[in-house]
Parts: sequence; C-alpha cells; structure tokens
Amino acid sequence: MKKMLLLCAIAFSFTQLWSQNATIKANDLNSNEDRNFRIPLIGEKAPSFTAESTNGTINFPDDLGHNWKVLFSHPKDFTPVCSSEIMELGRLQDQFAKLGVKLVVVSTDRLDTHVQWKKAMENVKLENCDLVKINFPLVDDENIAISKKYGMIHPASNSTQSVRGVFIIDPNNVIQAVLFYPMNLGRSTDELLRMVTALQTSDRDKVLMPVNWTVGKDVLVKVPPKQTDSNGQNTDISGYYNPAWFLWYKKSN
Repeated sequence: MKKMLLLCAIAFSFTQLWSQNATIKANDLNSNEDRNFRIPLIGEKAPSFTAESTNGTINFPDDLGHNWKVLFSHPKDFTPVCSSEIMELGRLQDQFAKLGVKLVVVSTDRLDTHVQWKKAMENVKLENCDLVKINFPLVDDENIAISKKYGMIHPASNSTQSVRGVFIIDPNNVIQAVLFYPMNLGRSTDELLRMVTALQTSDRDKVLMPVNWTVGKDVLVKVPPKQTDSNGQNTDISGYYNPAWFLWYKKSN
C-alpha cells in the first residue's frame, strides 16, 4: 500500500512538473507569436479592419471605394517626427486628392488623444506655411490590432516602435508598395507622391519606370518594339531608343 501511495505521489509530481513546463513553453510560444506578425506583401490583398477614427467609424478599405489608398502609420501621438509628417500630409492632401488617393493614418493611441493631437496640429504653422485642416482620418489602434494585421510589430523592437509603415494600395485593394521607416527619420511625402504617380502611370500605360523617374521623363518598355518596312526589314522606330540591347526607352509625350 505504501509503495502504491509513493508511486501515485511520484506520478502526481511528474504530472504537475510536466504541466508547468508545458504552460511555460506555451506562454513563451505565445509571447514569440505576439512579436512575429507577417507583413502583407506586394501583390496581396490589403487586410481589412473596422475601427474608430477622427472621421467616425471606418471600414477599411471598403469605405474608400475604387480609389488608390495610402495607409500611413504612427506609434504614438504628439511625437515630433510623426507630428511633422501628418502636418505635411495635411498641406499636400489636395495633391494626393488630385491623384485619386485617399489618405488614412493609423496611430496606436486612443481616439480622444487623436482628437486633441489633430486640433493641436491644425493650429501650428509648419515652415511658414498656412494653417491646414486635416481632412483625412486618424484611426484608433490602441489595441494594436491593425498594426498586427499589417505586420508592424517586430521582434527586435518594443511593442509599438516598429509601427512606422506605409502601404500604397491600388483601386482593387491590392498592395503595390510597402515602406518602413525608423523612429528618428521622417518620411518623404515627395517620394510618396512620386511613387503613386509612377505606379499609376505604369499601370495605365503598361510601362516601367527607370531610376529617379519623375513626371515628364522617358519610361522603359518590357519588350523591344518592332517595326518592319515593306521588305520585312527592321527600321528605326519613332518614339523609342535603346542605349543597350537590354534597355529600351519610350520617349515621353
């Protein structure tokens, strides 16, 4: 009987130890999973979400319709770099609108803080510019659910430090560009405008954009154009030129 009780005690102790170890491993696994969220890649559908914003409840991307979209994220309100970025986006929001682009800003603070932040920024003159009204929504992501969907929680950073991403999304809600920036570096709105314009031009004209392309510059073509005369001989092709056999440019109209 004593032996049986001893065996039961040993078995119980072993079970408890195994259970504790399993719990520790599960917690570690969950902790690691909490810090390893996949970034949606170019060519994939933009993850959808519903959240509160300074413009009311937003269902992204459906509420923005058949438009280009720029999702611009921040880790915290009232930080200097992020504030300068949003004020500059506010100054350029009409230029984005002319390109058919809807701007959405996600930040990991509460909605009431977003409202205060927006009000404060609308009363600041950036680089001697006029005051601007911020018409695009600032989205509440206090629970970092959106940041997780967009892979902006990274293992090597603290819980929100990585939330400095930009996603350019086409009218079919497919991601066309992904950018991430460090905490100490402000994003280039000129580059965002250039990228959107380049992506739209490439999609519309079925062309490629060479290095440092801006509006008015020549573009590249995937396949060399062909033109033959009445004898079937290749002839010079108006509007195209090739500095090398693997580089065919199309002149800008």
